[in-house]
Amino acid sequence: MDVAIPHNLGREEVRRRMRDNSHKIGDQIPGGIADVETSWPSEDRMNLAITAMGQAITGHIDIEDSQVVFHVLLPPALGFIKPIVESALRDQGQKMLAPPKG
Repeated sequence: MDVAIPHNLGREEVRRRMRDNSHKIGDQIPGGIADVETSWPSEDRMNLAITAMGQAITGHIDIEDSQVVFHVLLPPALGFIKPIVESALRDQGQKMLAPPKG
């Protein structure tokens, strides 16, 4: 599943915001019980390893010039929650790219 979030921030600012907010990714996982690990194999890709509801979910986030694309591989057992995950990724992605409050 791919979810694209448009932006007009420039890659460096997107990288900074993604790094500053990556700890919030698990906040929108259904059930609220998720272990999320992130890593940066390159400056424009953040890998994701998520464990939720006894299932392993993998993916990555690509930073592009005008959008951030979440690529998530849902296991077949979790296919029924695809619309929920897609909505959560869209919502959380927009929050991660928003300017700091305060």
